[in-house]
Amino acid sequence: MSEMRVVGVRVELPANQPILLLRETEGERYLPIWIGSVEATAIALEQQGVRPARPLTHDLLKEVIGALGRELEQVVITDLKEGTFFAELVFDGNIRVSARPSDSVALALRVGVPIHAVDAVLEEAGLIIPDEQEDEVEKFREFLDSVSPEDFRGADT
Repeated sequence: MSEMRVVGVRVELPANQPILLLRETEGERYLPIWIGSVEATAIALEQQGVRPARPLTHDLLKEVIGALGRELEQVVITDLKEGTFFAELVFDGNIRVSARPSDSVALALRVGVPIHAVDAVLEEAGLIIPDEQEDEVEKFREFLDSVSPEDFRGADT
């Protein structure tokens, strides 16, 4: 299992589909995940330190977890089936709750817990973006120009 960090969220054109890009903290693989626009906004706002006038759903969830006396310890991207990623929220006492990766990452950023991806997911969907460009944002833009959602459907579809 590898720890991941959020590179950012961008919109893939012409489809206007948001993509969450994660990168191994101790490696060179990237993990692109197509997500919904609401979750993309929630992730981007948190990364930019923007506080909306009213709490978003992920802010509310963070408060509910604390009010119930629980602690989110990590988020794990656990599987990729037919082009769909799966994740788990891992709480104290090893309590696990299935969740979408986009919601999991939005919550992890708010709580400040690590994000991990299992090796099988990284082996199937992880990409190495050539190092000709040193700027990650520029590499991300180049990556978006060369990829489509069908590239992540998995080998058995």
